[in-house]
Amino acid sequence: MKKTLFLAVMTLMMASSCNNQNNKTAQVAENQPVVAEQTSGIYNITVKDIDGSDVSLANYKDKVLLIVNVASKCGLTPQYEGLEALYLKYKDQGLEILAFPCNQFMEQEPGTNEEIQSFCSLTYNVTFPLFDKINVNGEAESPLYTYLKEQAPFKGYPEGAEEFGDMLTQIHQKTGSGFDQGDAIRWNFGKFLVSKDGNTILRFEPMVSPKELEADIQRMLEE
Repeated sequence: MKKTLFLAVMTLMMASSCNNQNNKTAQVAENQPVVAEQTSGIYNITVKDIDGSDVSLANYKDKVLLIVNVASKCGLTPQYEGLEALYLKYKDQGLEILAFPCNQFMEQEPGTNEEIQSFCSLTYNVTFPLFDKINVNGEAESPLYTYLKEQAPFKGYPEGAEEFGDMLTQIHQKTGSGFDQGDAIRWNFGKFLVSKDGNTILRFEPMVSPKELEADIQRMLEE
């Protein structure tokens, strides 16, 4: 019952967030950290795709990357639709979306890789790459997320999303997850936007819709 109520609240809050998205876009972009590091940093990392094969992120050099931790049973799961729309619009210009399923947030990604792949294909017609289920926080977290959090630390929730942020904080405090502390990923559908050379990384919190990233994506594609 509690999970059902939570999902309903998340869906309502996401709808409210969308109503304010035009005003939030500029505010969110202004607050994102821009990080200059060694060119090879992210490209030294190898991950596994959803079929279990090794994939070097060096394969994506000279592409703009949007890296997202995803879940199939979350109030924010409809963001898949916005992500796919971005991918279809900009993939030929050099955008790649890399989706990493994660079950660390109220166990909202419980399925196998095969079940996740089937859900994404049948429900949202996802065509961007899906990867192996990972942890994004904690001792067993993926090295990719360790790197992303180091380069783009948590800087707070965007203006207008304080209530949503407070709710996430209360959930993490109640469960004792610790995910309300430091640079931890706060929830499903956190987003990192990486420039073509890997030197600039922008972090966007879960309540920021895919559409709100479009201006930053366009700018990075043009650089």
